[in-house]
Amino acid sequence: MKLKRKLYTRGHSYETTIPKPILFELKQGKKHNVVFKYDPKKKKWYIEFEERKE
Repeated sequence: MKLKRKLYTRGHSYETTIPKPILFELKQGKKHNVVFKYDPKKKKWYIEFEERKE
């Protein structure tokens, strides 16, 4: 499966949205952080989610 997201400017930063199919396993009603990780050896980005503790 291939998912593309548009990168867009918002103020002085660049932003994108997370596609809904990637969020299927998250508990709705809970707040989460999105963690982007880069592996320089493989030159790939990875996305992880963690439940936010407030």
